[in-house]
Amino acid sequence: MKRLWFGLCVLGLLAACTRHDESAPSGGLKVGLVLDKGGKDDKSFNTAAFRGATQAVKELGIDLKEVESSDDAAFEPALRTFAERGYPLVIAIGFAQVDAVKKTAPQFPKTHFAIVDGVVDAPNVASLMFAEHEGAYLMGYFAGLLTKTNKIGFIGGMDIALIRRFQMAYEAGAKAANPKVAIDVNYVGVNSTAWANPTRGKELALSQYGHGDDVIFHAAGASGLGVFDAAEEKQAYVIGCDSNQNALKPGRVASSMLKRVDTAVFDVIKAEKEGHFAPGKHDFGLKDSGIDYAVDSNNETIIAPYKAKLDEVKAKIIAGTIQVPDYYKK
Repeated sequence: MKRLWFGLCVLGLLAACTRHDESAPSGGLKVGLVLDKGGKDDKSFNTAAFRGATQAVKELGIDLKEVESSDDAAFEPALRTFAERGYPLVIAIGFAQVDAVKKTAPQFPKTHFAIVDGVVDAPNVASLMFAEHEGAYLMGYFAGLLTKTNKIGFIGGMDIALIRRFQMAYEAGAKAANPKVAIDVNYVGVNSTAWANPTRGKELALSQYGHGDDVIFHAAGASGLGVFDAAEEKQAYVIGCDSNQNALKPGRVASSMLKRVDTAVFDVIKAEKEGHFAPGKHDFGLKDSGIDYAVDSNNETIIAPYKAKLDEVKAKIIAGTIQVPDYYKK
């Protein structure tokens, strides 16, 4: 009964969540996109994924349908429904969907699956992985240079290995740039609701700014939106994550660590459309611009005094002369 109920809910979501470009030809490649907590309007991780998929709608003429999952239990029924409906490609966004993909993919061997931030070893699954620690180190280095108080902060979403990876590298980068810097660390929570609690994100940020931190890097999904509000209120700096968030609070966002989920999603759709979908693990980092940092009219004056040094550090990471610590390998 529980599975039937989920199935009916997912069918309703699929009907309600159709997205297609009116100029796109009908009968295009059908792609199902299952988003993580926070949804496509989190202005962060999910927004980047949705941007890549909608780019494929416009440029490749695909037929896209997306589901925003409000409960972890809905992941598997959503993936299954897309596969049962004959979608050639189903994309799962977020590590929380690993188990759902592991269960679903073997049952639909003719369907191709892709998952972002998780590895599933199956002949019909592409695992899209990112070197987040490289970008977090670079943003830590920037924060270490930028701070005037020698106090900076980090706010993570859910307390998991992935976000600890951000934290460890951020701290290492900050210490490399400024050995005197002290780093405050907080997490929004320990379950998946931590990605969608901007009120708590703001509370934590106000506490850190009140402690004297003048730069905070967030890796908290939609909860990070509260950090931006706090930065504006306290006239301090925040560093965004995943998407280019520089425009959220112009003048207060020092930069954003770019995690090009949009590019990865677009590329896997393009590969499927062109008939060369490749299962296995695919890695994205600074070297191939899968990870980067954002500079635009909203932050160029803030970052200008430090850009040459940041680019030097970036080049050294790519060359391997700077070894970024990795929480996954500790």
